[in-house]
Amino acid sequence: RMEGQGSYTLPTGTEYRGALRDGMFDGEGELLFPNGGRYRAVWHRGVPTQGKYTFADGLEYKDKKWHYCDGYDRRFYTEICSGLKPAGISQLTNLDPPRKIPEGCYDCGDGFYNPETRVIVDYKFRFLRNADDDEHEWIIRTCRKAWDEATDHRPKP
Repeated sequence: RMEGQGSYTLPTGTEYRGALRDGMFDGEGELLFPNGGRYRAVWHRGVPTQGKYTFADGLEYKDKKWHYCDGYDRRFYTEICSGLKPAGISQLTNLDPPRKIPEGCYDCGDGFYNPETRVIVDYKFRFLRNADDDEHEWIIRTCRKAWDEATDHRPKP
């Protein structure tokens, strides 16, 4: 079994770096996610006892008094850090410019979803999973879909 300091890469591409004991995460360690996020925690027998998640853009998640993108302040983290765009130019995602979504697909957060094939691929077009009925309905209802026409801002002549 794994013991001491080390790293382990899960089949999803998520990597653990830190202390291992009896084949489990135990002590200080962090999970590094393929999307750039990281979860630093103190682990006990494979279970985190305290930890902090940091998104790829540097935003730190707080489980108490979390005010990011709530009903009172709907700005993205990049808008909080860099300011809002001029009136009439919307920022659709935290990434600016947003990812280009393949035609007919949806951006579901960890990749692109094709409702025809019901397959989710990561942003490098590698297979992640097949969507079940619940995930399919959620994505169709809530996620950003590829546009049929360009919506770039064009100043008046």
